[in-house]
Amino acid sequence: MTVNDKPLIVWDLDDVLNNLMEAWFCAYASTSSGSVVGDYQGIVQNPPHQLLGITHSEYLNSLDTFRNSAEGHNLGPNALVLDWFREKGSNFRHMVLTNRPVKTVPGAADWVFRHFGNWVRFFHFVPSPRSGEDLPAYDSNKGECLTWLGKADALVDDSPENIRAAQELGLEVFTFPQPWNDSEHSVCELLNKVSRISIRQPVGAFY
Repeated sequence: MTVNDKPLIVWDLDDVLNNLMEAWFCAYASTSSGSVVGDYQGIVQNPPHQLLGITHSEYLNSLDTFRNSAEGHNLGPNALVLDWFREKGSNFRHMVLTNRPVKTVPGAADWVFRHFGNWVRFFHFVPSPRSGEDLPAYDSNKGECLTWLGKADALVDDSPENIRAAQELGLEVFTFPQPWNDSEHSVCELLNKVSRISIRQPVGAFY
């Protein structure tokens, strides 16, 4: 198999390659005096601010602070996913596509290439809007970014919205199991399915 025969898998970063929400939630729950759901499995909505009894802005500020903290920078990779990369990663091309505010992207890129740089060759982000920012208008969501890219064969993501957008473009999609989505597979089952991805045939104007 030549390098051009290898399918391109697009990976979400947060809550797929790492366990960001779980780590943030544990830190938040340990210091918050407000209303908190019982445990991480109770985070059945993302964003979870209503479950936690806080505003959306309070949640984003807390999450962004955690992302840029030493604990956020030192998050370990998802062990099962990293094991899959070590065993199967060289059979595919890999790209990371994340939704993040600009101020947290440098740390995110560093994290990706520290842990997955043997396999990942592309890092791209769609800015999550934050107040006070004035950014050029490119892609507003992952669906638009994937349309522009035009080369992806599959998406692994925890967001039902992103999964639907990729599915409409003809990509193979894999919903990474988290409490807020309806994935029917364990992580191991999902990764076994990812191992069988093939290069998809051109569909309409997407290529």
